[in-house]
Amino acid sequence: MFGPFVRSIPLLAFAAFPLSGPAAAQTSRYDDLVALFKDWRAFQKPKVVNGIPDYSAAAMNAQYQALAGYQRRLKAIDTTGWTVPQQVDYHIVRAEMNGLDFDHRVLRPWEKNPSFYVMVFPSQSDQPAREGPHVEGSIELWTYKFPLDLTSATTIASGLRTIPAVLEQAKKNLTGNNKDLWTAGLRDLAGQSRNLEALATREPRPGRGTALDSAIQQARAATDAFATWVQQQAVSKTEPSGIGVENYDWYLANVKLLPYTWRDQVTMMRRELERSTAALAVEEAKNRKLPPQEPIANAEEWSRRFNAAVTEYLAFLRERAIVTVKDYYEPALRAREGRFSPGPREFFTEVNHRDPIVMLTHNYHWIELAQAEKEPHPDPIRRGPLLYNIFDSRTEGWATGMEEMMANAGFIDSHPRSRELIYILIAQRAARALGDLMMHANRFTYEQAVKFAVANTPRGWLRENGTTVWGEQHLYLQQPAYGTSYLVGKAHLEKIMGELARQEGDRFTIRSFMDKMNAIGMIPTSLVRWEMTGLGDDIPR
Repeated sequence: MFGPFVRSIPLLAFAAFPLSGPAAAQTSRYDDLVALFKDWRAFQKPKVVNGIPDYSAAAMNAQYQALAGYQRRLKAIDTTGWTVPQQVDYHIVRAEMNGLDFDHRVLRPWEKNPSFYVMVFPSQSDQPAREGPHVEGSIELWTYKFPLDLTSATTIASGLRTIPAVLEQAKKNLTGNNKDLWTAGLRDLAGQSRNLEALATREPRPGRGTALDSAIQQARAATDAFATWVQQQAVSKTEPSGIGVENYDWYLANVKLLPYTWRDQVTMMRRELERSTAALAVEEAKNRKLPPQEPIANAEEWSRRFNAAVTEYLAFLRERAIVTVKDYYEPALRAREGRFSPGPREFFTEVNHRDPIVMLTHNYHWIELAQAEKEPHPDPIRRGPLLYNIFDSRTEGWATGMEEMMANAGFIDSHPRSRELIYILIAQRAARALGDLMMHANRFTYEQAVKFAVANTPRGWLRENGTTVWGEQHLYLQQPAYGTSYLVGKAHLEKIMGELARQEGDRFTIRSFMDKMNAIGMIPTSLVRWEMTGLGDDIPR
């Protein structure tokens, strides 16, 4: 089932690098890798010209030509004798450089993807970095405290004033012919316009009627004009938007560092869809005499049940010795209470409003983000978010794995019918992952991927007239292998846990496993496996 991989670790580092150009100075010092990493991260950002990032054809061509020099510098580093964590860091840097290489050769979001130029984000992502490709200089409104003070209002206004110029440059840069990326981008641009409208009417703040309001108005007018231009251009676009199976396989091996091919993942996702659908049917038959699991009825009940679920969850983690619970776990979870939804509800709200305790397991994301803030990783290469979402097999895989693992550990034994929700979640993730795979193989259009996910998600909770399914499939069209990361990462981490359990025998504990994984950081699962088990043969050629 699984694609080819190698067992000779020293050969892995050089597979994706061009061999032409002047040779770099040879070195075997780990400190030189750290220095290269700092130089690489500065280089990876686009140059800023007249206050805005430059994604013009000339600037991008120059960046791509210069990339080879950084790859040669990395190739010139000899890792012989290094510790496994140091070698893992080498592969992190290699994967990031391959990510930029892939952007230039295949994805070219600045040329093909209008959504790349969306800059305003009101809410925090649950990932180490925002999902998908985005223009440099995004305005993360959630990082500011409202009502705004004068300094914050001035900073936001400064960022918003760049939007008209960024979008004018985008009209020159966007020459791609990929139909679905153009049409799907209209949703994101409409969203930015709504977010700017909401910002204009938000609670009193310094700058109203002056600099900030003017910047909001100009940014919204530019966004709406750009959306009109995109809509006009979209009617003439004719090509599919998927990257093709060969490119997908290269991306999995060289950027995601996963040992599975496109074909492997199709098999895995079909199996997960079949397994979860059958398990749901069995669970429903077992529970047929129980009353239906009705959604929460009002805001008071939502708040009460959510906070009771947090208390129950943390007690379970402690009492069952699942993980070493830190002081910041509880505030990280309680901060994500959200709000009651009377309906119509989106998919995850349907799950949450039947039992909020289920998605708390997936909300391990927020614990990990709190850890990154409270206990920054000592390793400079792992301290911040990795580029190109290459953390997703670990972050999304583990959050998804926690749902079923905690259920199997007894977490929801006292919650009638809540195991049904676990299988519904798995089925939805498998269906949307198959949409990711089929879109990039150009076997599904964007719309067909949406309809497939809707049709294969139980109970009709993933609504075609909602926003969740369209937003998810659009992300996966922009960011290959993100849709598969939830269940592929889960499977890979389960493999690691099983191997470690065999190695350690009676010494193995879940808490030891989780504590080790937390300490390693949010890196690709193949690298997690190497550090935890000593097995590096999952790092692809």
